[in-house]
Amino acid sequence: MIIRQNWIERLAASWQLAPIVWLTGVRRAGKTTLAQDVIRQSGATNVQFFNCDLPSVGKRVQDPERFLGALEPGIVVFDEVHQLENPSQLLKIAADEFPALKVLATGSSTLSATSKFRDSLTGRKRQVHLLPVLFSELPAFSIRDLRTRLLRGGLPPALLAQQHDPSFYSEWLDSYFARDIQELFKIEKRSHFLRLLEAILRLSGGATTTQTLATLTGLSRPTIMNYLEVMETTLTLKVVRPHFGNSVQELVKQPKLYGFDTGFVCHTRGIEALRDEDCGALWEHLVLDMLSANFPLQEVRYWRDKKGHEIDFVLPAANGKVHAIECKWDCDAFDARNLKHFRELYPEGENLLIAPNAITGLVTRHGFELRKELEVRQCGLGDLARVLTA
Repeated sequence: MIIRQNWIERLAASWQLAPIVWLTGVRRAGKTTLAQDVIRQSGATNVQFFNCDLPSVGKRVQDPERFLGALEPGIVVFDEVHQLENPSQLLKIAADEFPALKVLATGSSTLSATSKFRDSLTGRKRQVHLLPVLFSELPAFSIRDLRTRLLRGGLPPALLAQQHDPSFYSEWLDSYFARDIQELFKIEKRSHFLRLLEAILRLSGGATTTQTLATLTGLSRPTIMNYLEVMETTLTLKVVRPHFGNSVQELVKQPKLYGFDTGFVCHTRGIEALRDEDCGALWEHLVLDMLSANFPLQEVRYWRDKKGHEIDFVLPAANGKVHAIECKWDCDAFDARNLKHFRELYPEGENLLIAPNAITGLVTRHGFELRKELEVRQCGLGDLARVLTA
């Protein structure tokens, strides 16, 4: 049995802060399994699990007060709660009128994704976003070859399959559109929506504009803006915006768009066997996932100036510091020149080089004319959160 202990602990900590925990994540990320693991580890004697996909559950909750009043104190799980007719009313009543209940609600999109959520449940909930299998979780999944994770992605059914199955990704996209897009957002043009998503997955990790996407897909800019918002809401798209200060040389508008999972990036790019040149960009996705998982309340950004100097990710910190994070498949491929230009504008903060062959704590020094040496600290991806919070 695979136990995703970090996520279990995060859910338990969230319950200490609010009566409702909203567990979100894309379809097949493992939300239901995680909810069942939480129940097993909680030791609670009174646990009830409701699959909200079932019509019978929808009928039972039509009178929320009566339904909730019949439950014993303890944990109640509403799996795929967004399938109910009025989920926010049910959750609000549970939080306000039944303090003996701990509620775990799961869904494939962010809360208030659709008009069904008429109440944001402010102050009553904490949200945990379950990401595809993280780098730090690979030992628990008995994955020893990092390339397997990059090629197959981090959705457990694809990652743990006997062999790489390209049809999984096509079927998932069909289900995603039918269940999360068509049902919840009433978007009817399947081919148009998936054309844009597939374009984003092919371009994943690059800076782009709506005009570029319009040229590639033939869709209008208003349609693209609407679809991008839906993708971000349903967690298939991560937008990383530029970091900038007062320099006229910095980019201030052009975001980088990341697909939610490396397996789908490989699928849309037609990659069935990874080459070394494929791995660097995919590795960057895993670093972003680790940053998002460990710093969920902090916005991850990137930096680029008009001369093309770029830092993969930056994290603003206290006292004006800005941490710079460079991602490389091989430490020997690192060049500090981009970092030099960044530090001329933002002199304070950690300089981290994240690579599979990094030696955590090893410091290299890079000298430049008319500037003091730059210190760059190598860091393994599994150590990233600890290093940044030390």
